Amino acid sequence: MGKRRCVPPLEPKLAAGCCGVKKPKLSGSGTHSHGNQATTVPSSSSGPLQNHQHTDGNNGRENVSDLTLGPGNSPITRMNPTSGALSPLTRPNGTANSTKNLVVTAEMCCYCFDVLYCHLYGFPQPRLPRFTNDPYPLFVTWKTGRDKRLRGCIGTFSAMNLHSGLREYTLTSALKDSRFPPLTREELPKLFCSVSLLTNFEDASDYLDWEVGIHGIRIEFINEKGVKRTATYLPEVAKEQDWDQIQTIDSLLRKGGFKAPITNDFRKTIKLTRYRSEKVTISYAEYMASRQHCFQNGTLHAPPLYNHYS
Repeated sequence: MGKRRCVPPLEPKLAAGCCGVKKPKLSGSGTHSHGNQATTVPSSSSGPLQNHQHTDGNNGRENVSDLTLGPGNSPITRMNPTSGALSPLTRPNGTANSTKNLVVTAEMCCYCFDVLYCHLYGFPQPRLPRFTNDPYPLFVTWKTGRDKRLRGCIGTFSAMNLHSGLREYTLTSALKDSRFPPLTREELPKLFCSVSLLTNFEDASDYLDWEVGIHGIRIEFINEKGVKRTATYLPEVAKEQDWDQIQTIDSLLRKGGFKAPITNDFRKTIKLTRYRSEKVTISYAEYMASRQHCFQNGTLHAPPLYNHYS
């Protein structure tokens, strides 16, 4: 079993972006077998797994392009209109007390919409919300349209207080994801917002010490040039892409910029951290329904009234 810790021991403000709208085809430069199943891994020179960026600068930020989202057909988690609370999360270990209260709530997504709306229309930023301000690693994701195409996703593996963290990464993911142009006012009605809070970080005993559909994984490895690189997938990715553990690991290596042939001996050199995620998604329509008292006559051009948080 892995050694558990509350948050990953990473430098402050490490940022990671997610990528991918369509399922990548696992074909290209490398081939391996796992049990009775032969699989291939994609070349890093083409396809959505190519988008990997690493920046070393004075601000200590790292931008790792991560396929944290699949085809975008995950069901929307509906909020309780009276409290914004969500249904309890099932414990993966199947214990007798099989549920717990989620930290993440739909109100966090509403707050992200508030922040983006105010920014796009030039209004003052909303007052601080009432949900918890505890620190968590977090991701903010924007999707658009009926097919929920990815429109921006950036987060951090360093724990941030939720009020400031969600405000910062709302705008970073909406306006500064290098794969997309900044979001505009006209796109607001088609948007979906997701907030993911990362928890239960554990050092895995080896590169297979995690479960598909249960754990997110972050790998560290030394590439063929002797440079340390990292890459991550949120928990839903491998399951949505129908990948096994080997396929997921090899996809992460390619996305992380590893271009040499992938051998089982090399996989054994990977340092893997596993984690879990709490996630909630709401649409712009749901956001407007929750904020209908904040807009004059339902028009998009009326500034929100901030007594919602008072």
